[in-house]
Amino acid sequence: MTEKEIRLYNYRWIVLFVYAVINIVVQIQWLTFATIAREAKIVYGVTALQIDFFSLIYMLVFLIVCIPASYIIDTYGIKIGIGIGAVLTGVFGLMKGIYATDYAIVAISQTGLAIAQPFILNSATKLSSRWFPANERATAVGIATLSQFIGILIVMIATPLMISKTTEGIYDISGMMMTWGVVSAIAAVILLIFLKESPPTPPVMGEEEDRFEVFKGIKHIFNNKDMLYLIIFFFIGLGVFNAVSTCIDQICQTKGLSIEETGLVGGIMLIAGIIGAAVIPVFSDKYLKRKPFLIVGMVGTTIGLIGLTFSHDYFGALVFSFILGFFLLGVCAPIGFQYSAEVSNPAPESTAQGLVLLAGQISGIIFIFGINKFGITSFLFAFIVLMLINILLTFLIKESPISQNQK
Repeated sequence: MTEKEIRLYNYRWIVLFVYAVINIVVQIQWLTFATIAREAKIVYGVTALQIDFFSLIYMLVFLIVCIPASYIIDTYGIKIGIGIGAVLTGVFGLMKGIYATDYAIVAISQTGLAIAQPFILNSATKLSSRWFPANERATAVGIATLSQFIGILIVMIATPLMISKTTEGIYDISGMMMTWGVVSAIAAVILLIFLKESPPTPPVMGEEEDRFEVFKGIKHIFNNKDMLYLIIFFFIGLGVFNAVSTCIDQICQTKGLSIEETGLVGGIMLIAGIIGAAVIPVFSDKYLKRKPFLIVGMVGTTIGLIGLTFSHDYFGALVFSFILGFFLLGVCAPIGFQYSAEVSNPAPESTAQGLVLLAGQISGIIFIFGINKFGITSFLFAFIVLMLINILLTFLIKESPISQNQK
């Protein structure tokens, strides 16, 4: 194939759109109970940890399914890999809505949805490499990451508004959960109809032919110093986000905020992430740089976390939640994911992304259990120390070799 035969297809944006929609739905299902934990405890008659379990199960299952999901995606392609995730999302999303008031069945449904998650999340960099040229890939991954934030934003703001009280004063969550179930099924059908494996001709010459097999790629990744730094980077950064987003109700409760204020504090973090993911990766692609953006992103993240920890009023929580979301979610996450695909080359993209996500899920579990045992305040101080370590790691990594080769 010659350079003249390489062309870009506008259908790549449709593929990215349907992927973004199913990604939104997965995030909605993950954090359905995050901002209504107090009400859910009453509905099901269980403890706070049992409600947190609905989110924790995603992280626990990810530990088991992450590598098999990446193997399927890298071996059989994105259509099969993401398709499996979409079918599971549609089926178990509906099941969760139909049996909304049965704790046991909702827990089973959450497990099925948790199995779906790595098939979708681990596919972003693979999808971008199949359909997008090198100078659009951080943007594509940024949009994919942005869709996660949109899903989390929707669930944090909308869910508290969708529950109601009966005349007896009992909370009713059935309508809310059934709505999300129907949305999940529709999103799954749309993806299965419109997702295609790859364009007729690749956006870059020779990349797929040079890729390692999955297990050889894993060995290569663990022999790569920059990937080891990045795995630690995501162990800290993604773990902190998983813990903060899961326990946002507890964090805001310590500051004396109401459930409505809690939803807005969580929501402003996601709005900031959406803004960052929509804008910053474009500049990273334009200048073909990853490292400087990761450094700035982690410094900003640390400032936001310090402010959120020490602020004791609603306005301060909103401001520093915005800063935290903009830099951690809007800068570090999408550019970090794309950096992992580039610096780990020729390991398969989904394997590299899966491993950094796996690191964040492991730490998220540890952090959430720690918060429930020792309290949120002490862990926020610990998170600040960990973020300072992450700043150091961003200085130690080298610039992406692929982004430099495209100049």
